[in-house]
Amino acid sequence: MKIPKFKNKKILGQVFMHRSFLNETSEDVASNERLEFLGDSVLSLVVSGYIFNQHKNLSEGQLTNIRSVLTNTETLYEIGRSLNLGDKLMLSKGEEQSGGRINKTILANTYEAVIGGLYLDQGLAAVAKFIETTLLSQADELIKTQGLKDPKSKLQEKLQEANRNSPVYKVLTEKGPDHNKLYTVGVYMEEKLLAEGTGPSKQDAEKAAARSALAVLLID
Repeated sequence: MKIPKFKNKKILGQVFMHRSFLNETSEDVASNERLEFLGDSVLSLVVSGYIFNQHKNLSEGQLTNIRSVLTNTETLYEIGRSLNLGDKLMLSKGEEQSGGRINKTILANTYEAVIGGLYLDQGLAAVAKFIETTLLSQADELIKTQGLKDPKSKLQEKLQEANRNSPVYKVLTEKGPDHNKLYTVGVYMEEKLLAEGTGPSKQDAEKAAARSALAVLLID
């Protein structure tokens, strides 16, 4: 897989401009964060339309779960990695040395920036084709691999079935610069620590903690 050719090379350059690089250049350039913001919305629109048409009998909640699987950090990271987006990034020396080219959050965000840039460069039809080729063609396998049920929802359901209170998530540590944070979250039941999880965002860390708790409790 590869990204389409861009008509506007300036937009293409911005797609791969990580904000860390701005500290090491005197050029008047912008990072890819605004394109990432736009791409996130376009991705959600295209994926929502696809699953709405593909799964006509599913409820809103079920559609939301599928969209979450197809647009989460882990999924977008894998797509970004398969496209070798890390090789094209403009990074600071520090970010480079710390593994920025293989960083899950950075690669996931860059995939969204590609979508945002392609939308500006060639419009929605071209973006939809790109997303269908790189992501939606694998939709069934991704859903099968990750499952439809969010681990946090599954853990809450299972604990409440056992007549217990809902789990509580607490941030235990957060490390790294703002653009490359790593969070560790603990999930508790009545002040008892069930498990911990780490991730590039609080949400990802909470999901990892819930996943670990389900494994500890031997819940499939």
